[in-house]
Amino acid sequence: MNGTPAKGQGAAGRDRQLAKLDGLLTPDSDLPRGGPPPLFRGLTPDEQNEILNAGKRRVLNRGALLFRQGAAQDGIFLIESGRIKVFYIGPSGREITLAYWYAGHFVGGPDVFERGTHVWSGTAAANSAVLHLPGDFLRKMTLKTPALAVNIIDGLSFKGKCYSALAQMLGTRSPVQRLAQLLLHLANLYGLEESSGTFITASFTQAEFAHMTGVTRQSVTTTLKRFVDSGIVAWSGPNLVIQNIAQLSLLRDGKKKPV
Repeated sequence: MNGTPAKGQGAAGRDRQLAKLDGLLTPDSDLPRGGPPPLFRGLTPDEQNEILNAGKRRVLNRGALLFRQGAAQDGIFLIESGRIKVFYIGPSGREITLAYWYAGHFVGGPDVFERGTHVWSGTAAANSAVLHLPGDFLRKMTLKTPALAVNIIDGLSFKGKCYSALAQMLGTRSPVQRLAQLLLHLANLYGLEESSGTFITASFTQAEFAHMTGVTRQSVTTTLKRFVDSGIVAWSGPNLVIQNIAQLSLLRDGKKKPV
C-alpha cells in the first residue's frame, strides 16, 4: 500500500512516547486515557507489601499466552510492565480483540474472588511482567482493606464501560465507520503531530485492525487503500499518518459517504 512515509523518530523515540501512555485500546470509546485508579491507591506500605508478597510474578515474552479461554481461572493478574492483549475466539474460530491493557491495570476477570473459567484469553502483546493474585487472598484482603475493595470495584466498572463501548461500536457502526473510529482513537492515544499529519507512534498490523473492529482483514485492506487514495491517511510499512482528521471524523459519524 502506497503512502507518504512519516518522518518518524526511530524505534527509541517511539518507545519513549509509548512509555508515557497508560491507556487502553477500545475502538469506540472516549473514556479517560489514564484508565482506572491504580490497584494500590490509598493502601499503606505494609498493605502493599502484603499483597506483593502473596503474589506470584511471571515474565512473558511477546506473544506468550497468559491465560486461555475456557481454562480454569483463579484471581487476577496485575500488569507491572508491558502490554496484555485480551481477546475472544468464537465457535467459528473468528477472533475479536477486546482491549489492550497496560501497566497498572489488572486482567483475568471478570471473576476476581471466585474460582471459575476464563471467558476470554490474554497474551503478551509486548514483553511483559505480571503479578498473579489469588482470588481467596484478594477476598480476605478486601474484607480488611476498604481501599483495595474500592479500587477493584473501580477497575471492574471501568472495564465494563470499555467493553460496553466495544459492543455498541460493533452493533451500530458499519465496517468503514469502525475503522475510521479506530484510527481516530489511535490518533488520540498515540498521535504525534508532524508536518505531514498525525503520526501514529504505535505499530499495528492490518490483521490487528481487523481483530479490533470485528471485520475481515480483506475489508481492512480495501478500506485503508481507499483512505490512502483519498488522501485521508498515508501508510508505508509500519508508518501510519492521518492526514485529514476532519474527513475521518465525518466518515466515523456517517456524515460522509464511504470513500
